[in-house]
Amino acid sequence: MSVESAGRIGRGLSRRGALVALAAGVLAATAGVAEASGVEGAQIRAEFLHAWNGYGQFAWGHDELTPLSGGYSEFFVPGRPIGLSIIEALDTLYVMELDTELAAAVAWIEQHLDFDIDGDFHVFEAIIRVVGGLLAGYLATDNKKLLALTVDLADRLMPAFASPTGMPYQYVNLHTGAVSGNTPPLAEIGTNILEFGMLSQLTKDPKYLEAAKKAYRAAIAKRSPINLMATNLNVETGVWADRTDLAPNPPSDSFYEYLWGGWALLGDRDCFDWFHLLNDALTRYEVETYRGRVWYRQVDFETGAVTGRRQSELASFWPEVLGHAGQLSLGRAYYETWTAILDKYPVLPEEIDYTTMTVTSKSNQFRPEYPNASFDLYLQTHDRYYATTAWQYFLGMRTHARVPNGYTIIDDVTTSPMRLGDLFPAYGFAENFKYLYLTFTETPRFDRADFYLSTEGKILRGLRR
Repeated sequence: MSVESAGRIGRGLSRRGALVALAAGVLAATAGVAEASGVEGAQIRAEFLHAWNGYGQFAWGHDELTPLSGGYSEFFVPGRPIGLSIIEALDTLYVMELDTELAAAVAWIEQHLDFDIDGDFHVFEAIIRVVGGLLAGYLATDNKKLLALTVDLADRLMPAFASPTGMPYQYVNLHTGAVSGNTPPLAEIGTNILEFGMLSQLTKDPKYLEAAKKAYRAAIAKRSPINLMATNLNVETGVWADRTDLAPNPPSDSFYEYLWGGWALLGDRDCFDWFHLLNDALTRYEVETYRGRVWYRQVDFETGAVTGRRQSELASFWPEVLGHAGQLSLGRAYYETWTAILDKYPVLPEEIDYTTMTVTSKSNQFRPEYPNASFDLYLQTHDRYYATTAWQYFLGMRTHARVPNGYTIIDDVTTSPMRLGDLFPAYGFAENFKYLYLTFTETPRFDRADFYLSTEGKILRGLRR
């Protein structure tokens, strides 16, 4: 990968009722679990292939597809593609049993991927997308070249962790090791322990996990007396650049998600204790019921005073973390908040002000956070409600974001028809379709009882070969 709501309107209820009836009909053949029929999984797989074939036709080897113009763009360094969409797709291709496509993807990586690039890479994005993608690809295929490339990239990123505090700089030049960006947000400081922890396990080299733990420890030491965190932290001085606790909204979201993940995937007791310490404070100071819905308000990190009431779609993953952490009722209530918004906007807007239900950011960047929560909560509870609402999400995206050359972002979800952008983010191959497919499909290549996915949807535990 982690604050708006209000009541349902009649139109939303009507649409939701029709969608629930449709989904219930599709799921009716199942015996308590949605995956038995395979109908939904086949449709989701077909839509993934529609997006993948568009990428293959117009952008193969480049980072991201621009489907409306039939072109491509590069994500990290202009003019220096690394095949980001290919890397992001590896474990999705595997669990969908698209073995021909997977072989072509691995062959491209073996023949073309080279990280000796004289350019600044965003450390956070490189870890969750590229380190994580190659790791998941290695876990799926046992291809040693993928692991070697993972080590090469991780080693090139390590200078970012050589700040005076041990918290990472935002950027590092992969050729020279030069660093820049000394005041990252929390998510960019803490979202590395899963990928680096797994890499330490696989290589038997503790340096990656040690760097991640040192960064976490330094950041958490800066919490306030009431155990809240602000948002942007200077990695050289250890001084906050602001006073607002935004969690579980970005750009703090995955800092908290990876604390839980450090415990769930790696068994790290410090991460368990840190998560509960901070989450207890979030629940006390930020959770509120507003117009019948549960939200997370923004507060001053030292006093707990309210500073804002906006919510980002990127926070809609948070219910599944709450479910794992023993707060399932709160997680469901917060999930229902986002479902109420989905009833009104079949594609979720980026941000709303939940005091007025005004959309403050009208776009949707093909966001995966809601189906992330649907998938994980469904597998936690086997409650068909989560599968039904996941299908509702899928229908909305298929109706509004599908174009002849694949799928695309949406610039305005409030218009009819919705106004489209021209980009398919590489994470769409890693997340949206995978979450939906694994919700509705019992593939023998995925262990539904023992799994863990990263914030970028990479399967770091649960792949079966």
